[in-house]
Amino acid sequence: MKRLTFMLAAVAGLAISAGAALADTTVKMVEVITSPPRTEFLKKQIAEFEQANPGIKVELVSLPWGQAFEKFLTMVQAGDTPDVVEMPERWMGLYANNGQLEDLGPYMAKWDDAKTLGDRAKQFGSTVNNTQFMIPYGYYVNALFWNKKLFKEAGLDRPPATLDEFVEFSKKISAIPGKYGYCLRGGPGAFNGMHMFMNIADGKGGYFTEDGTSTINDEGSVKGLQMLADMYKNGLAPKDAVSWGFNETVTGFYSGTCAMLNQDPDALLGIADKMSADDFAVAPLPVGPSGKSYPTLGYAGWAMFANSQHKDEAWKLMATLLSPKDNLEWAKEVGVVPIHNGADQDAHFKTEQFKGWFTELSDSSKYEMVTPPTHLENLGNFVDQVAIKNFQEVLLGQKPAKQVADEWAAFLTKEQQAWLAKNKK
Repeated sequence: MKRLTFMLAAVAGLAISAGAALADTTVKMVEVITSPPRTEFLKKQIAEFEQANPGIKVELVSLPWGQAFEKFLTMVQAGDTPDVVEMPERWMGLYANNGQLEDLGPYMAKWDDAKTLGDRAKQFGSTVNNTQFMIPYGYYVNALFWNKKLFKEAGLDRPPATLDEFVEFSKKISAIPGKYGYCLRGGPGAFNGMHMFMNIADGKGGYFTEDGTSTINDEGSVKGLQMLADMYKNGLAPKDAVSWGFNETVTGFYSGTCAMLNQDPDALLGIADKMSADDFAVAPLPVGPSGKSYPTLGYAGWAMFANSQHKDEAWKLMATLLSPKDNLEWAKEVGVVPIHNGADQDAHFKTEQFKGWFTELSDSSKYEMVTPPTHLENLGNFVDQVAIKNFQEVLLGQKPAKQVADEWAAFLTKEQQAWLAKNKK
């Protein structure tokens, strides 16, 4: 009897320890593009995942976006790596080229939801070594928000169609006391929008020629950079805009401080909450001298660290968040274009508010999408640190636009040509 009691106790103990082991499986996840509503929504999706997957817990670490690049790099250098990380496209080269990201290809091969995954998600998630190191959760496409009431007050009844009109209309609106034509972004996250205007002025998209020479210091590109500096210097944008990031530019627009804002669909969330749909619209970006425009197509997604001790659980979390259901909900919440085929037929996206973005996406003859060279290992530091500091120096008149563009071109050319040499077939 004592032996039976001992055996039953041992079995019970094993069952309890097995349950504890399951409960102790913790997937560490880092988000880097953060805001309070966004974080709360992610926590909601995580809670639903945990409820559906007993024994898996998710530890969410939220980094402030303005310092996320440095903070995450410091974490990784200290050996504090997560299982899953939110990966902006421009960081992928750094971590993938250093062998720190897991190849997601084998996981995707067994993933039922891969059947509806759009080709762009596969393409953009595998820009480094043609390996799927990340799966985007959505796309950020730039278009032009314009304030109808301020335009009307300035005697204007439509958005600018060309770059010249963009400056001209900004001048007319800035003549209204206390108002500005353009919500310029000079702080965190400014590079893509700035480079976009440089491309539009230059009349061609992209970053490099075939031999790896950067085009960022082309004559037209420098004119585009100088245009932004002149607009700032001449009072067509608020003085504080030199340090503005995402939140400040969005606030500047919905508060009626400035009448135009180039932004992605995520800005629509805050703006639609503060403004009547009758008072603003989203138009395609103005075209340059070539008759074309070059919207920035950015993206972010989920990646797995190669040294994860819980890869199956990490993938299960990623697959859930990237499923058609969760991804559509996420896209609506954070303001991105969703990744699965057919999502554009959802009623949420078939509105006038999304017209500018879908016009750009549907007319490739006039709007050429430009994606960052995510394969470059040092792109993240350049975009999020070096280029922002230099752009502010140009805006403040501390450095000439040509000098800064030449410095950028030298760096980018060196990086691209080194990459081409390393990957020569």
